[in-house]
Amino acid sequence: MSEKISPHCAGCGISRDQRICRDPDGIGPDDCPTINGKDVVAEAMREYEDPATLRFAQESSRQEAACYVAAGDELRTVKCRIEEVCEFARRMGFRRLGIAFCSGLIYEAAILEKIFEAHGFEVVSAICKAGRVPKEKIGLKDEEKIRPGCYEAMCNPISQAKFLNAAETEMNIMIGLCVGHDALFLKYAEAYNTVLAVKDRLMGHNPLAALYTSGSYYKRLLNPE
Repeated sequence: MSEKISPHCAGCGISRDQRICRDPDGIGPDDCPTINGKDVVAEAMREYEDPATLRFAQESSRQEAACYVAAGDELRTVKCRIEEVCEFARRMGFRRLGIAFCSGLIYEAAILEKIFEAHGFEVVSAICKAGRVPKEKIGLKDEEKIRPGCYEAMCNPISQAKFLNAAETEMNIMIGLCVGHDALFLKYAEAYNTVLAVKDRLMGHNPLAALYTSGSYYKRLLNPE
């Protein structure tokens, strides 16, 4: 990879329909990866020469298209993410799904498991506390626990990943793993992984709410001092 670029696509000031990443005749800023990162893109495209990777990418795009229907002059979305997960897994021929979930969302995980089973999938699920390993085992002090003076089992995403690996799941669905724990699960899980919900204790597991209110209630996020 010969090119070293640092794109800032999130801050692109080009209007959507004029961006070169969408339109061959479009334009881009000086640090645009579409303009300056041709070597990087070429390297990435070589990965799609692997038949399994190519098929996964193809089915992903087909699933994306299947979520829209024409309604006059506009397109409307018609499927929720759970429906998408079920449809995509069927497109890929997956039969065994894994669920890695936070103990605080066991109710949601139980419903999801029933939904997947109703769609004909075999489901394996692993809770974050599986193994009941005390937090002291990874070097935490008593005062660093949520409830000092009490026994607390650590969240153990590596164990979750290994339980699902041993069950030979073909795709895993994550529900509400903590920040950091989710990253460890993704590092150690061998199957493909997708996220149904991320944890946000304050926002009812909808972290985008803080972005939508960053100009009012949560303006402190932009002014951390």
